[in-house]
Amino acid sequence: MSTDHSKAWSEFRRMMVWIAFAGVLMVIGALWYLSIHDALYPSAIVATIGGVFLSTLLGCGLFAAAFFSDKSGHDDDVSNAAHHEPRDGD
Repeated sequence: MSTDHSKAWSEFRRMMVWIAFAGVLMVIGALWYLSIHDALYPSAIVATIGGVFLSTLLGCGLFAAAFFSDKSGHDDDVSNAAHHEPRDGD
């Protein structure tokens, strides 16, 4: 079980690095698009960097967390606990 958890943790870290890289690429693309349309004001740059990067990290990071939960065995622990044998008083 510990090898599954450590393997899942290393895969999660690797996924988060790729997600951060994708977020940076998306910010660059969004800033490039804004520069074409002459909308590069300091407030627009800050809002674009914050909005695009954080949205990418949040959305993809939640998916990565769901995959980590499944691969590390946390989902199995919860599933097994939910399917316990009923007691006499239940």
